[in-house]
Amino acid sequence: MDDLPFVDDSLERADRWASTMAGHANDDIVVAHADSTATIGEGQILDRRAREEREHELLATNATRSVGAGKRAIDEEPDPYRTCFERDRDRILHDTSFRRLAGKTQVFVFPGDHQRNRMTHALEVAQVARSIAQALSLNVPLVEAMAIGHDCGHGPGGHASEDALSPFLEEGFDHAPWGADVTLQPLNLCAETLDGIRHHSWSLPAPQTPEGEVVSWADRIAYVCHDFEDAVASGIISADMLPPIVADRCGVGRSAQLGTFVRAMVTATMRTGKIGMTPDIAEALAVFRSFNYENIYLRPASTKQADAVISLLRALVEHYADRPHIVPPATARAVLDPGLPIEMVEAGSTEAVRAAVAYVAGMTDRFACDRGISELGLDPRHLPTAVG
Repeated sequence: MDDLPFVDDSLERADRWASTMAGHANDDIVVAHADSTATIGEGQILDRRAREEREHELLATNATRSVGAGKRAIDEEPDPYRTCFERDRDRILHDTSFRRLAGKTQVFVFPGDHQRNRMTHALEVAQVARSIAQALSLNVPLVEAMAIGHDCGHGPGGHASEDALSPFLEEGFDHAPWGADVTLQPLNLCAETLDGIRHHSWSLPAPQTPEGEVVSWADRIAYVCHDFEDAVASGIISADMLPPIVADRCGVGRSAQLGTFVRAMVTATMRTGKIGMTPDIAEALAVFRSFNYENIYLRPASTKQADAVISLLRALVEHYADRPHIVPPATARAVLDPGLPIEMVEAGSTEAVRAAVAYVAGMTDRFACDRGISELGLDPRHLPTAVG
């Protein structure tokens, strides 16, 4: 075995990696590569204050400025280099709730390698929103923070989780306000960021900033296009089924569709000053969305999966509401009064139910199914499964 070439190659590679542990001394600085020669040349180094001042020159009149913003529930010292909205974006990217989106349904439970999940959806929303915001001279870091955080409140199993969890809460369960007020509450995000997350759904009151309006549009643009692409790739529908109004005005492929929608927003907004889309393309987007609902989201296989998700999640909430002591304390803190630790919550109480909802809402698809099998003894055949 020791004579095999790949063993020697592996040892040599490990030695090379180990030799880079401390970097490489170069004059009075440590560099990453032994032959590093890169320099920044001449230019002004901009700290946070200088970059905030530039916003007054570069951003549109009604764009959200970082100066005077950044209102947090708990005051913090500003970062020396990042604006308040850049800090929000970074906090969300590093948060557990964002990582869990990789294990949560976009359209398909247990998505395959080439299908979207909630995380990839959020990243695509951020790309679309950034393209629009940059063209309109809006605050791009704020848009990115809203976009990557907008679905952090989603439960497992897609929108079926909202139907499953709503009966347990007096106000119902809506992933948008839940994400802003519960899931992301420990991050102490800016009020402007939370507002965009809380109000990104079109059925809710409008966000208070133009950046929030952009994210509302970007969310719909992104999921309509990529859900169609995933469904075609999975063989659920064919590209030639796309309504003519959509194919003729926007194209059949995702790239052409996204470009059409983004340009229609930029064109309309520059002409009117309002965040919106030209009527002809907005009509095509509405038809596109309706087509997806009829042929993807509400097809028999999807509704069967939704029923399985609802049954599982409700059973889990009831299980944990009767056993609040096994709800992770960190999860419970976001929904309980500060002076009430989860260990003191009475089984079956309103507080216990709310803590149970918070725990179940944070689960990934797979973890929820595993809990159903291991803690509830459910038959795997009755749980949600991967369906093309």
